[in-house]
Amino acid sequence: MSTKPVKAKSEAADIIRFPDAPPEEMTAYKHIHQHGYAPSLISHFGNPETTIIISEIAAALIPTASYEGVRFPDLLIAFNANPEAEDARNGYLIPEQGKPPDFVLEVASARTGQRDEAVKRDDYAAMGVPEYWRFDHTGGRFHSVPLAGDRLVGAAYQPVQIYRTDDQHLWGHSDALNLDLCWEEGQLRFWDPVGRLYLPTFGEERDARLAAEARARQLEEELHRLRGE
Repeated sequence: MSTKPVKAKSEAADIIRFPDAPPEEMTAYKHIHQHGYAPSLISHFGNPETTIIISEIAAALIPTASYEGVRFPDLLIAFNANPEAEDARNGYLIPEQGKPPDFVLEVASARTGQRDEAVKRDDYAAMGVPEYWRFDHTGGRFHSVPLAGDRLVGAAYQPVQIYRTDDQHLWGHSDALNLDLCWEEGQLRFWDPVGRLYLPTFGEERDARLAAEARARQLEEELHRLRGE
């Protein structure tokens, strides 16, 4: 869909806000937030005025204050969207945005695993979400496989091909993001095939910053030594 997103008026008294995610749907922290993937993806894609990258926020076809017909993906990414409307609604209302999210991902848990592979898959297809991905850090205890993706073809999902390097390394390509999603020893990673690098985690950014600071100090000490200071 190419309809221009409608800007929501956050001051409007009659706006229907979506409910917050129920506790059983909040499974993103350990495998997405803790590693800092949202900021890393925001930095990678840019355009924060028209790009939504968010976790555990409502997505639905109709405005509602109930949970009926609402999904709370662990990661939702939408390009050419309206972040102000999403914030005002406390969720992603597809008709208001003029398009479905481009990408959603669910992280497996004991309580949500079966729904991720069945009911949610049908719901996201009905919403018109072009890509729906699933990640199971256990390697297949909660989902049937460690990593899976579906791409919408017509009105139905078709599986994305998943490649297995070995038992601890799997990956598949997301056309929606132009990134490879990787399952690596139980950790979710995003690989940029153009830049040929992983999107950095918080830990990797910290280590790179500390290494750069150490190199700068070493260079300064060497300059002082050469000057005889």
